[in-house]
Amino acid sequence: MKELELRIDSLAAGGDGVARGPDGRVVFVPATVPGDRVRVRIEKQLPRFARGRVERLLEPGDARVEPRCPVYGRCGGCTWQHVDYAAQLEAKQRILSDALARIGGISLAELPAVHPSPRAYAYRSRARVHVERGRVGYRERGSHQLCAVTSCPVLVPELDRKLGELASAPPADDGEWELACASGEVRASPLPADAEAHGPSHLELRVAGERLRFSAGVFSQANAMLLETMLGRVGECVGSGEQLVELFAGSGLFTLSLARRFGGVVAVESNPAAAADLKSNLARAGLSNARVLCGRVEEAREALAGLHPQAVLLDPPRVGLTAGGMELVTELAAERVAYLSCDPATLARDLRALCARGYRLESVEGFDLFPQTHHLEALAVLEKA
Repeated sequence: MKELELRIDSLAAGGDGVARGPDGRVVFVPATVPGDRVRVRIEKQLPRFARGRVERLLEPGDARVEPRCPVYGRCGGCTWQHVDYAAQLEAKQRILSDALARIGGISLAELPAVHPSPRAYAYRSRARVHVERGRVGYRERGSHQLCAVTSCPVLVPELDRKLGELASAPPADDGEWELACASGEVRASPLPADAEAHGPSHLELRVAGERLRFSAGVFSQANAMLLETMLGRVGECVGSGEQLVELFAGSGLFTLSLARRFGGVVAVESNPAAAADLKSNLARAGLSNARVLCGRVEEAREALAGLHPQAVLLDPPRVGLTAGGMELVTELAAERVAYLSCDPATLARDLRALCARGYRLESVEGFDLFPQTHHLEALAVLEKA
């Protein structure tokens, strides 16, 4: 394949650097930063774009920094340790704005704000690792092979020590383990096996005065340092009123505080363990004005029929809303919809659909829950047009 000399212009949603070839075609190049001048070997060429790999770094861009992890580039966890943190934040602003324009047909007057993580490293309080033949680690980039590690610089110190302990005395059985830390307590639990024999079955997270229990294997945000900021912004955006419906409620990160803002809350969660945690958290907080429906969002339409909430909060998985979920949100016809998303592309797709159903986008902002990666959490707020 041919080689090209290119100047990297920006960073793409998948983490690669972006350049323009001599024919005007976009070229995606991993492990580069804006401003890099590189010699690139083209490995795949398609009608609209090409992909290449760096053969030689001719001139580093100002945003290039030295990665902290010795297995960076081989481990599939981080994609941007070679990128200065300020440049990461700027790239995420542009990625979010570009997705809204390109996929959602929504042009923003200015780049959306992105709340930075208080720490760019040592921030992650939850991770999953693999145990294979006496080794512990993550998957290699683009592979199912194990990348063995004894330390990880993005983990909070307590969790990093737990990873080291697990790696120094690996479990006898292969499988996936969850490492989690909350309020000074650390847990290492095999998944999906029962965690009782390996430590406490629950951890308790304290956020903005609330106490949240979550079980092993139940989803919880990995960067606890930004949760209070995100919780506050969600509360400000949904406001208050008589009734709120929360979809994909999890173990109740938002539910408890929202139940204090609204006369009644109906929370929908499909994971039985998460729904059980949510019910327990509400009971321990003394909140009796929230009802929990355990089931898929698409199946909750009958139970929610006749409700007229002032607000809807939804925090779906990466795939976004299904057709049934979109119909449910439309039928609820709330005055305000707050949509949390971990994927700008599916967020933009769903915002386009909601705007076609009578809503208008009022605001959008990002939360950098995942420094050293290209991932971004975004909050979009819509109002009835």
